[in-house]
Amino acid sequence: MPIPTEHNDPINAAILAISEDKITGFHDDPFALIAEQAGQPLELVLERVRAMLQAGTIRRVRQTLIANNLAEGALVAWRVPEEKLEATFNFLFRDDPFSGHVVIRSTDAAIPGASYRLWTTLKVPAGYSLSEHCELLLKKTGASSFLLMPAKGIFTLGVGHVRRKLCEPGEKSEAPATMMTPSVVALSEREWKVLLELKKDFTLEEITRYPWRKRVSQAGVSEQEFCDVARSLQERKLLGRFSTFLEHVKPSAGGVRVTRFNGLFHWAVPPGREAEAGAEIGRHTILTHCYWREGGPDFYNVNIMAVAHGTDRARLLEHKAAIDRHLAACDIPLLYTNVFWGGRSEIKPSEISPEIYKTWREAMT
Repeated sequence: MPIPTEHNDPINAAILAISEDKITGFHDDPFALIAEQAGQPLELVLERVRAMLQAGTIRRVRQTLIANNLAEGALVAWRVPEEKLEATFNFLFRDDPFSGHVVIRSTDAAIPGASYRLWTTLKVPAGYSLSEHCELLLKKTGASSFLLMPAKGIFTLGVGHVRRKLCEPGEKSEAPATMMTPSVVALSEREWKVLLELKKDFTLEEITRYPWRKRVSQAGVSEQEFCDVARSLQERKLLGRFSTFLEHVKPSAGGVRVTRFNGLFHWAVPPGREAEAGAEIGRHTILTHCYWREGGPDFYNVNIMAVAHGTDRARLLEHKAAIDRHLAACDIPLLYTNVFWGGRSEIKPSEISPEIYKTWREAMT
């Protein structure tokens, strides 16, 4: 009998509800922890994760990083002539390892910002310039201009599509979200070697107990040193979660979708109240990401942006309306709001290695 690989199989759903974004920080035996919290036998968890990864239901398994503390980063909105949109999308996805999420977006509202159809996340190592990187991409693509929106504060950063499917509009944590302020940290050569091994996607053969043991020799350190460095990186808030990332954009081999729609929600609140508003918005369960970013005049000076995913567009708007009502209940004025809907999208981790960046720049110039 074939092993079930769809995300909505009851056992798989129980595993994914934990493995998507509930295992925070570094753990030497992460799959055992997933099994424990999911209430499933370890061997069954390993079997199902391998099967879902092989089938493409899970697109990658990896240790995430708090990349905002390892490299300069920003959300980038690109103006691209319509006839060059697809080619520019393809270049940024395939040929720029420092651009992560690449999404074509549209909005129902007729605002100047509607001309920014292509949106990307971007990271460049410390010592390099985000704007210089984008200027180089202008020369290599059909884009005509760009707008950089670095994060001033981070309130929510997660995934958890399976567990969010059943949340109700207005569902939120008991306390406001805590704002994290990005601050790039310098690493030693040894720390970079361990970090680069930590962030690699797991192969099928690495879905085992104590999976890091296969990475130790590549980092050129002992197993104890590897774990010590990893825990040090965690203490310095450089490691995120150990995660199984679902293929949530495209249908599975069986035609099942995890999500169909993603909305980039925009809010403009009075200057000086961004941290308060972001903390109240970011506590809502439906949101996978929530940031304080400055959109500028083309976006009517929005300063809080968040992302929500779902299978029903009207339901996502219900979630947003509940957040808007919560802001009103908190006496936080809403000066402007909008939604940018995602269309074609591709997702990959942004590269952050200074050495890889140097090599890439030399090849591009």
